[in-house]
Amino acid sequence: MRKLKCATLEANKVYPVEVERSFLRALPSFSIVGLAGNSIQEAKERVKAALLACNFTFPPKKITINLAPSDLKKSGSHFDLAIALSIALPEDLLAEDLYIFGELGLDGRLKDTASIFPIVLELAKEPVKILAPKASCDKLSKIPNVTLYCVDHLKDAISFFKEPIEPYKSTRLDFKSVAGAFYEEYYPIDFQEVLGQKLAIRAALIAAAGGHNILFEGSPGSGKSMIAKRMRYILPPMKLSEILEVAKMESFEAKEPAFRPIRPFRAPHHSATKASIFGGGSSQPQPGEVAFANKGILFFDELPHFSKSVLEALREPLQERKVHISRVNTKVEYEADFWFVAAQNPCPCGYLLSSKKACRCTEAEIARYRSKISGPLLDRIDLFVQMSEPDLEEAKPHASSKELHAQVIQAYEFQMSRQGKLNAHLSESELEEVLFMSDEASSILIQASQNLGLSLRSLTKIKRVARTIADLTQSQTIEKSHMLEAISYRRRDEG
Repeated sequence: MRKLKCATLEANKVYPVEVERSFLRALPSFSIVGLAGNSIQEAKERVKAALLACNFTFPPKKITINLAPSDLKKSGSHFDLAIALSIALPEDLLAEDLYIFGELGLDGRLKDTASIFPIVLELAKEPVKILAPKASCDKLSKIPNVTLYCVDHLKDAISFFKEPIEPYKSTRLDFKSVAGAFYEEYYPIDFQEVLGQKLAIRAALIAAAGGHNILFEGSPGSGKSMIAKRMRYILPPMKLSEILEVAKMESFEAKEPAFRPIRPFRAPHHSATKASIFGGGSSQPQPGEVAFANKGILFFDELPHFSKSVLEALREPLQERKVHISRVNTKVEYEADFWFVAAQNPCPCGYLLSSKKACRCTEAEIARYRSKISGPLLDRIDLFVQMSEPDLEEAKPHASSKELHAQVIQAYEFQMSRQGKLNAHLSESELEEVLFMSDEASSILIQASQNLGLSLRSLTKIKRVARTIADLTQSQTIEKSHMLEAISYRRRDEG
């Protein structure tokens, strides 16, 4: 009996699998056992054709392939190469510490599959050796802790065990870097295209720099969506681990990973189902928009129009930065660390704050509209911005996306050198350690707490935002002006 190593992906978890082979004296046959899915059962025909293309002669025996552990469901055409090699190689040519992946063509050529990258990424939490198709190697080479061997054909894979080849050279990301993270000056849409809205753009800058959640409220056409879409390109630099995590989620969507330090932007429609936003599935739970927005922006336009169940379920990922999907047979956890950006009208018709159009909503309609968003959800949003209608005659040019991005990068470097994470990710105890407030700032915060009746969560929110505002000016001390600006972004109906 002989064993080779492969792995299977179930939801977002990876499990090592041993590919065992047995030749028995019996009527010639070829079978695969071990809870193998349809894609693996079909491998029998691909493997037979590929081996025959390599002039391999099948022994007149019963060939049994077992995928262990046998009580674990397995799927994926990336098992093809390991199965073929287990049949073709003699017993004395083994590599116990080598993981083998690749789909076979009928002529023996090796192909990439969408599951190889996320599997290797999970395995690489410890140093690992991988034999994979050349078509996979460019993206796999960006993963640290991987010694990678690349082959293009089944013949080359068989030869590898007789004459090992040199490892594939790792590929470094060719982007600008700061504080061990990468960024790209890429601005397909620019903040200069937004007319007026100086206050909203300032709030967007603060949210981007500190990792804060933000809610824009304003009349239709005031620029809420324009600002939200442009925030993506001024977000902080990305660590290699974050770039790889985004690439993994792109693989789950059957996309070719871009490996660029551009954070994702997801904007589900308000009619989207709860399962499509948070993930789901009857037998095999799939990630939803919340998981795909990880390390980027989740944008909810027309926030009150989302269903109550969706809005209330959003509280968990906003608090825990994770989303859990529970089914009878399995429980899956996806990382959901994103900027939550929301936009809403002030009333059902949208013109409550307008000076140009009269609002036609009754007080009862406005109250019902606003009540759709619960207090606990609003408590998880750090900045609230009420946007006025832009005055085209008074609108002056403001900072470009490139200039805003430069400020975010500077603030990011400042935060990393002090605490190693964004301000929004600090626990309350960690936040207190970096809150260097002047006497005036501290006094203003105490007065705001007493006069406005702010909750402890609201006070913590204000401290975090003030810390970010100070970081944007490269100030270790939170001054009076920083605290006053942070308080100005609190919710209007709070206190």
